[in-house]
Amino acid sequence: MNPLTSAPLAPVLERLFAEAGETEKVFRQAMNQLTPAERAARSGRAEDYKTFYMTHAKNVHLAVSQETAVLLYMLARFAKARSIVEFGTSFAVSTLHLAAAVKDNGGGRVIGTEFEPAKVARARATINEAGLGEFVEIREGDALETLARDLPESIDLVLLDGAKPLYPGILALLQPRLRAGALVVADNADMCPDYLAVVRASGGAYLSVPFAGDVELSMKL
Repeated sequence: MNPLTSAPLAPVLERLFAEAGETEKVFRQAMNQLTPAERAARSGRAEDYKTFYMTHAKNVHLAVSQETAVLLYMLARFAKARSIVEFGTSFAVSTLHLAAAVKDNGGGRVIGTEFEPAKVARARATINEAGLGEFVEIREGDALETLARDLPESIDLVLLDGAKPLYPGILALLQPRLRAGALVVADNADMCPDYLAVVRASGGAYLSVPFAGDVELSMKL
């Protein structure tokens, strides 16, 4: 049985993707009205990310695409992942796919992080509604702080889908815990050249390829 197309998860995902589509339309309209300096806060200047995400993106799902969501489930299942870290939980679309994989892998934990309190509350309620609460821990606050402590000894898979300027810093926090062969999926990675420079570096710690246009799939060597 495919958990992504079966109750109780399927109707929750259907609703979330519909909501994400609607908020994305509003978000794009708002983005078109931003000044260049305001756009820089989303993709270029790390010091401004909180302002951007807590104003313009406060009520926006910012979810991965349905195709990327299914890819996350497949990768987590293939990797037999039991320990997953997610940067950027938002309303939990990707979290649900990762948690479903952990459940089907026999158990484990997805550690998510989100600094917008309203999104944290909504995500927790949605995850419980989908029957996956026991597999997820959402840490409220700045990921540079919440992911700097109490991490699993070994991490199997990482999803980066929060403030793009923070991708290199988050990866640096997690790298000591990544097991050999661990997968790192970065959504909209093209918005952070510094991150791509790290994972694509010749002779570096990762093997990395672009995937589906805006996703970077990397493996810890």
